[in-house]
Amino acid sequence: MVFRRAYLTAALLWAATIPLAALAASGSNGSSVVYAFAIGVYALGRVICHQLPVRSFYVSGAAFPVCARCTGIYAGAAMTALLVLARPMRATPSAARARHLLIAALLPTALTLAYEWATGAMPANWIRALAGVPLGAAVMWLLGTADLRT
Repeated sequence: MVFRRAYLTAALLWAATIPLAALAASGSNGSSVVYAFAIGVYALGRVICHQLPVRSFYVSGAAFPVCARCTGIYAGAAMTALLVLARPMRATPSAARARHLLIAALLPTALTLAYEWATGAMPANWIRALAGVPLGAAVMWLLGTADLRT
């Protein structure tokens, strides 16, 4: 139970950290602690994301530390984490249902990728972000409701 709450809370904190790091990076008179925070988040973002500026949202002139698609994935995970924390769900789906859920949640992201690869054009960042939301939500729901006793 403690591990589950910590995991769900970490998902919420990470989603909140994404725009905060960009805001911290954009400040012209921030303290060294603020800049260190931003550098740390951007370094972590670099490990998990390509961080292409054209594929990222901006706040105060600074790109987010992850792209729009990743932002959508983490936002979906955070929204679901809030729901699971507010109302713990007891039913864990079977492995087959979990696979079906993940495949369905992956489809919007897969479609945007297929579109990009087939046409060479990039959908708007808001479309890429929205396509990522179901994937983040599904993964968080499966992990957040998993029976950890087995």
